Amino acid sequence: MATADADGPLARIREYPRATVAIVSVIGYVAVIGTFADVFPIFPELTQAEVNLLSHAIAVVNTVATVSLALGWYWIRQNEVRKHAAAMITSFVLILVFLVLYLLKVGGGPGEKRIVIEAGMFLGAYAGTVKAAYLGMLAIHILLSVVSVPVVLYAITLAATHSVEELRSETPHRKVGRIAAGSWLLSLSLGVVTYFLLNWVYAYEFVEVSY
Repeated sequence: MATADADGPLARIREYPRATVAIVSVIGYVAVIGTFADVFPIFPELTQAEVNLLSHAIAVVNTVATVSLALGWYWIRQNEVRKHAAAMITSFVLILVFLVLYLLKVGGGPGEKRIVIEAGMFLGAYAGTVKAAYLGMLAIHILLSVVSVPVVLYAITLAATHSVEELRSETPHRKVGRIAAGSWLLSLSLGVVTYFLLNWVYAYEFVEVSY
């Protein structure tokens, strides 16, 4: 966390943090939507096995990001500012890694996995309820992933352009950070849980999808 130089590249971002966040958020949304819509034919074609491998890699990245985020939350409550900053930067970098892997999986994959819950499986007698819970968690994960983007970027932007003293006295970083960390942590946790259910607890079918 540092103060931007008056003439440095962070000075403009410091002066217009919300505009910066809006621009970066739009770029991110366009990248994801464009990938789903197959607007960007830049991804290599992947096999189902490669898609599975990417799914596992994404789960590992998200799990480490979840732990790092939780540590960052804990450390700031202990007033360990440097540790908090390092943890949050680590989490942010990991989310960027996730985004690259996710876009590659969606853009190059031949389809998607859909969960299959049958009698005889774990809680198979409650297949309808379990599937509804799975889909509910997945929906919340996706929704939070979308809406938390500008909030997380705003918290990061403030942290990158202000000193610790300024963050505490002149910016809404503490309030925004709580919202960002909370939504981010819940989204990541639900993403890991749904991955585990889909890949290791229940069966799945691979469905070809044309976006």
